[in-house]
Amino acid sequence: MTARHAGAALAVAGTLLSLAGAALYVLPGPGLPVLATGLAALVTGLLLLTGNRRGSRRGPRGRRLRSTR
Repeated sequence: MTARHAGAALAVAGTLLSLAGAALYVLPGPGLPVLATGLAALVTGLLLLTGNRRGSRRGPRGRRLRSTR
């Protein structure tokens, strides 16, 4: 599994956990721990996605850029 796929999976799981935590926070249940876990997973997934993107040398259309050396 690449870092991009792991980041996307974490971001999706974090979004779902955040939504479930927000619902449980309003309804009776353990909402705060679920919400905190979801937000942590969401932020980690987004950081993995952006960190992986900075390392690639691709143009706006997905093509590899030539080296300027």
